[in-house]
Amino acid sequence: MQHQFPLAATNAFVAPQAQGQRVEPRERAHTPAMRRAPAITVEVASGARLARIGADWDDLLRRCDNPNVFMTPDLVRLAGEAYPGKAVRVLLAWHEDDLRLVGVWAFVLRRPQGAFAPVLAAPAMKHGYLAAPVVDRAYMDETLGALLDHIAAEPSLPKIVALDPIGADATMDALTRVLAARGSPSRIMTQAMRPRLASNLDGKQYLANALSSSSRKKLRQHRRRLAERGALAFAIATDAAEVQNAFEAFLQLEASGWKGRQGTALLASAADATFARSMIAALASKGGVAIHALTLDDRPVSMQIVLRAGAAAFTWKTAYDEDVQDASPGMLLLEDYTAAFLADAGIAFVDSCSYDDSGFMAAWSERQAIVNLWFDARRGGSAAFAVTSRLHHGALALRMALKAAYLAYKAKSRRRPQATRIAVKPAA
Repeated sequence: MQHQFPLAATNAFVAPQAQGQRVEPRERAHTPAMRRAPAITVEVASGARLARIGADWDDLLRRCDNPNVFMTPDLVRLAGEAYPGKAVRVLLAWHEDDLRLVGVWAFVLRRPQGAFAPVLAAPAMKHGYLAAPVVDRAYMDETLGALLDHIAAEPSLPKIVALDPIGADATMDALTRVLAARGSPSRIMTQAMRPRLASNLDGKQYLANALSSSSRKKLRQHRRRLAERGALAFAIATDAAEVQNAFEAFLQLEASGWKGRQGTALLASAADATFARSMIAALASKGGVAIHALTLDDRPVSMQIVLRAGAAAFTWKTAYDEDVQDASPGMLLLEDYTAAFLADAGIAFVDSCSYDDSGFMAAWSERQAIVNLWFDARRGGSAAFAVTSRLHHGALALRMALKAAYLAYKAKSRRRPQATRIAVKPAA
């Protein structure tokens, strides 16, 4: 179990005396074009500060290669308010020449298994599924270097950073380069493949390529039989008021199923419900969330919450009615929203937010490598990182072995009814 370490009585955001402190850029050789290394300032932002930079964030999303909705300043601020015992730290990087926001990285102080002291962990919010910073593509290395320099120099921040997960993309490539240049050690704790949707095909052709013919036939049969029970419809809520109403229906649907029985539904925790409602309202007010639903006589039987950041979409939470699980309502809805995503010219890719590709979203053919990455922000590293990262890696390995043994035992001891298995074609 992970333990939280509050640093303030009721305010999750603490702006240390170093807020706004100038971070001198590290020395570097001039490129052949003799481009001057930019001066980048890094600050630790308070909740009030985050509430004032919405326009800067929107502008940064247009200048980054890898949007991450879980770094949205408003969402991080709301998470800090909903979970006041958590010690949240948000680093903002600014280009001094034109005062543009060039980087956002949100963390929480957390003490993982095997660690003797808190580490700087991302994502900072509960129910967040991506830890990568959002960085201006024109200043990737410089911005990451300035952020790491600030972490290394700021006494109130841990020097060991844990990202769970970060994708293998342009941001990860830049971080790898910067860590190597600094001589800062890193360690991959776990790795997996996450389903991702990124294609120029239309929905019909995409699903024809991704699913076997027998699976498509089964889904047609499920859709037809479900329609025999009432009026079957697919709907997308995007208007702010519609989204909030649909989200309340989602909360009830989720709580009525296995997540409710296990105590992991959003309504099972007052803090989770408060954060989720405020998060959805904040994003909906700016067109940053859509709720896809498959309804039977206007009653939702499957729902998917989709978050947006720039040209990226994130399938955040899903729920279905277990009374009709024999008809695979989740897969039927996946067919519908896959086609909707591919028809939306404003979406470049969709992140499944999955831990791996063992779930039903494995129907998507594309894959994103993700890793749980630890590194030392200090130049040259430290003995503390070597020991702590090794202990945590061992604790993770033990926990995974115990989990595998438990699941194997559970599978042998009893069998639970399942919806029809859908076969997907191997990912390219």
